[in-house]
Amino acid sequence: MEGTSVQMLLALSSLLCCTTNQIGVTVSPSRSQFFEGESVILNCEDDSSAGWTLRRNTTEETRTQCGPEWGSEGGLSCEISYLFTEDSGVYWCESRGGGASSMVVNISVSGGSVILQSPVLPVMEGHDLTLSCQSKTPPSNPSAAFYKDGSLIRTEPTGHMTLQHVSRSDEGLYKCHIRDHGESPSSWISVSERPSTTVAPTTTEAPPPASAPLHLVLRVCLHLVVISPFIISTLLLVSLCPQRASGSDPSVSMVMTQHSHAEQGLAEDYDDIITSGTTEHQF
Repeated sequence: MEGTSVQMLLALSSLLCCTTNQIGVTVSPSRSQFFEGESVILNCEDDSSAGWTLRRNTTEETRTQCGPEWGSEGGLSCEISYLFTEDSGVYWCESRGGGASSMVVNISVSGGSVILQSPVLPVMEGHDLTLSCQSKTPPSNPSAAFYKDGSLIRTEPTGHMTLQHVSRSDEGLYKCHIRDHGESPSSWISVSERPSTTVAPTTTEAPPPASAPLHLVLRVCLHLVVISPFIISTLLLVSLCPQRASGSDPSVSMVMTQHSHAEQGLAEDYDDIITSGTTEHQF
């Protein structure tokens, strides 16, 4: 009987999920299973001026509104102060004109002593999913066995189980069992697709400015090439014909004097080039 009811509620949920999701539904406390006699508040999260109301489908009712037959309506919220097992079903927000609906949430009310605490909204791919098995009266041994689609997943000594980095294959019907206390109802857990991320185009940065203009470097190299023969010839003359304090050859002195004047002129040109280049670089 329980399996048939769950399948029917899931079928209703799949029919309603195709409507436009304009607003969200929040459940407080945030879980999908409750003990009989507990209370719950459902809210329509809406920032617009449009009117919204809570509706539900259960095994006893079809598309009924909060207020006239169940719950206490107050603005965009609906409170059920005392839950019965007949309140199990799918709940959603709908515009008063009937033109749009939100996503649906599944709520199960257990008349037994064990419930499964699970997220009321879908879990995003890649996130962790934590399930807790709770007993109405504190058990002497909190160890709980967790099942998916009727098959045992594992037994946790603490009564809590975490599935890391869930994927779409983790969707299914989950329930738990505590020895000597009983089994929880089954709850369908959905896994939503991770939103795609758009990679921003990379910008090409301009290369850093050169430390000195290229033409200045070329001019310096050219003058070094020109001045090199004079330097070499001067060194040769000095090594072959060393000057003395007296009696030096006038022709040699004249040649060396000419080379010295040439070198001095080139050195002055070189200094002018460096000075102009430095000034140019600063501006």
